[in-house]
Amino acid sequence: MIQHHQNCKNLRGLIWILPSFLGVLVFYLLPYADVVRRSFTGAVENSFVGLENYRAILGNTAFCLAVKNTFLFTVICIPILIVAALVCAAVLDRSKYGGIVKSAFLMPMALPAVSVALMWRLLFHGQGMVNQCLGNFGIQGCDWMNGKNAFWILVGSYIWKNLGYDIVLWMAGLSGISENIYEAARVDGAGEWQCFLKITLPNLKPSLYTITVLSFLNSFKVFRESYLVAGDYPHESIYMMQHLFNNWFRNFSFDKMAAAAVMESVVMLVFILLLQKVWDRKE
Repeated sequence: MIQHHQNCKNLRGLIWILPSFLGVLVFYLLPYADVVRRSFTGAVENSFVGLENYRAILGNTAFCLAVKNTFLFTVICIPILIVAALVCAAVLDRSKYGGIVKSAFLMPMALPAVSVALMWRLLFHGQGMVNQCLGNFGIQGCDWMNGKNAFWILVGSYIWKNLGYDIVLWMAGLSGISENIYEAARVDGAGEWQCFLKITLPNLKPSLYTITVLSFLNSFKVFRESYLVAGDYPHESIYMMQHLFNNWFRNFSFDKMAAAAVMESVVMLVFILLLQKVWDRKE
């Protein structure tokens, strides 16, 4: 009787998750399996070519440039974003106006990408507002989005847009730390800085893992702003993987797209698994 009841519960559980599993299977797993298949076939004749597509993209100058820029962008942006969001969250958590200010930080996420791109154009392109301000002081401006400064403008755009999201995640982690721990530490003579180092940071490790992974994934989504501002072929410092995929799609180079997509997904998966292993070892 008990075994029958347990089997019924297991069956009900499977029925509940079946729609979600079918959705993931149809919209994610099967398409990804097809992408893997296409990475080993030709774009036109659809015949098996082995690792030829992978050799082609690894020897492609545009692919190497896009990988370098994407890697550099991710390595620079994620630490800055995580630290800046943590500092802001710690300050807001102690402020009675934290909720209102937190909402203000979230506003950039609600703005459409086209509006953000238009703002960057008004600020940094040609006779943009930045150049006009510099001109008032007798300083000659430049087309910021078509020079070496374009990379740092893109970094600033990413941090500006994602800062509020990470602040909310940090504040969620901070809210889970009991105030009693801080009170006990203060009774023992611990200062604010010691409380932060010895209590706050250790208790935020699970949040740090989640925020790092999400920030890493979001760093691959800066294409829209860069594309709308600078087009298909922006300055080489902001030529990202997404630009390359867009150009290959337009040229019907689906074999190269598939091989590059598989390589990118493998790199992302390996990074997340290694990060999970490091976190598990620390805990």
